[in-house]
This record gives sequence, structure tokens and C-alpha cells, in this order.
Amino acid sequence: MKERIGRLDASVEYMLFASLMFAVMGVFAKLLSQTMPSLEVVFFRNVFGVIIIAATLVKKPMTKSGGKPFLLFFRGLMGFLALLAFFYNIAHIPLGDAMTYSKTSPLFTAFFAWLFLKERMGRAGWMALLLGFVGIVCIAKPTGLVVDKTVWLGIFSGAGAALAYTAVRELKQYYDTRAIVLSFMGTGTIGPLFLMAVSPYVELPELDMLFGKFVMPCSISWLYIAAIGIFATLAQVYMTKAYGVTKAGIVGAISYSNIVFSVFLGLFVGDPFPDPVTWLGILLIVGAGIVLINDRRHKE
Repeated sequence: MKERIGRLDASVEYMLFASLMFAVMGVFAKLLSQTMPSLEVVFFRNVFGVIIIAATLVKKPMTKSGGKPFLLFFRGLMGFLALLAFFYNIAHIPLGDAMTYSKTSPLFTAFFAWLFLKERMGRAGWMALLLGFVGIVCIAKPTGLVVDKTVWLGIFSGAGAALAYTAVRELKQYYDTRAIVLSFMGTGTIGPLFLMAVSPYVELPELDMLFGKFVMPCSISWLYIAAIGIFATLAQVYMTKAYGVTKAGIVGAISYSNIVFSVFLGLFVGDPFPDPVTWLGILLIVGAGIVLINDRRHKE
């Protein structure tokens, strides 16, 4: 019993620290976005990861043979576009709101698993989905049927990540984990390079999230870039430790703490404090996500 409690305490500490590191990364991404397009921020976020994974491949080559190249590309593309939508929102809306939208991925993962993988979803799951989408409306606060572009991008940041996660469940049978991660980071490196190269020849202001001219980082920007890489890596390492210590449902619930961290850290970079309706939306999304994460854990 004491050993189990000790593991639980460790996983909570690891996940809380990972969530804090992820929120701090968001702060530096917001600061960096003041001097360069979100597309370039995504490039720098991924390029260091590609280098690290490439280095591991030299020491230990992949063993699985693959066989699903189109699904692998789809996973990389969805992950890249979801990350781009997330970073664009970090630059244009409060950090807590951007983080909350991204944390809707369990809602969409449950829905896509039901739709594409034919997984059963009970009454509690459907109710959680409904409450989660009500939470999205509370945060979006639409005027009639009109919503801001950042709302659609926020929804896509969750839905795109969910599509990527759904693809990963199939890809794990065919590919080394590093190949799956590399499909995401590689696309997130090559994609921005291509889009930045064609941006000078494209005039589509409504698609500014997809295009942006390369801006040479200044001295302080290089500091922000390094901070994004360091804090993102720390978040990934401690999140992996947390999932390795105890049940995924518990860790997944604790991971929603990064919304709270993001709200309060966002205040230091000029974000407004959420109003009561926004807090209601956050609570509905968090509650729905926890229900769906635990529902999935019981099925596995």
C-alpha cells in the first residue's frame, strides 16, 4: 500500500512539473511570436527534436519494417497543423484559452475512436462529449453563428491532435516510436520551410496562420528559442516519467493543471484574467476530458 501511494505521489509530482514546464514553454512561445510568425516558431520548436531523434538513430537503428507510409504521413501532417494552430492561438489569444482548446483532444479522440475504430461509447461518454462542447462554446462566446478565426483554429488544435493520436494507435504496430515522432517533427520542420519560402509570393491575409516570411532572430529571440526547446524537453521527459509510474487515467487528469498554470503565467505577459463564463467553459472541458480519459482506461 505504501509503495502504491509513493508511486502515486511521484506521478502527481512529475505531471505537475511537466504541466508547469509546458505552460512556461507557452509563455516563451508567446514572447517569441511578437517578433516572428507562428510558422517560424513551429519550425524552431521542431528542428531541435529532429536533430535529437536523428542522433538516436545513429546509435540504435529502427527495427520495425513499417508498411503504412500514407498513414504515417497523415499522422505527421495532422500533428504539424494542430501544433501550428496552437502556436498561432498562443500569439493571438490568452495563453489559458489556447491551452484549453488544445486540451479538448480527449473529446475528439473519443469521438474519432467511435467513428473510425468502432469503439463503443456509453451514456457517460456521450454526456461528457456534450458538456465538453458546451465548454467550448462558453470560451468562444460566439455572436450569433459567427465565431472568430482563433476559435476554429482552437477547435482544430484539439481535433487535429486527436486525429494524430488515433493514427498513432494503428501505427504502433508497424513503426518504431521514434519513426512516428519523427514523422511529426520532420513534417513540422520541412512544412514551415516550404511555406516560408512561398510566402513572399502569396497574398492571403485570411490564411496568415499558414504563411509568414522568415525573420532572422535577434539576440533575445535566440534566448526564447532556446527556452522553448529546454522547457518543451523537460515537459516531455517528466510527462513520460509520470505515465511510466502509475495509471494513465490519473496522470491524464493531473495534466489539465497546465491550463491553470497557463492562466496565471499568462497574466505576466499581458493576458486578461478569465471571466466567469470562461472559467465555466474551462471546468466543463476539464471535467469532460477526465471522464473520457478514465472511460478509455477501463476499456484498455
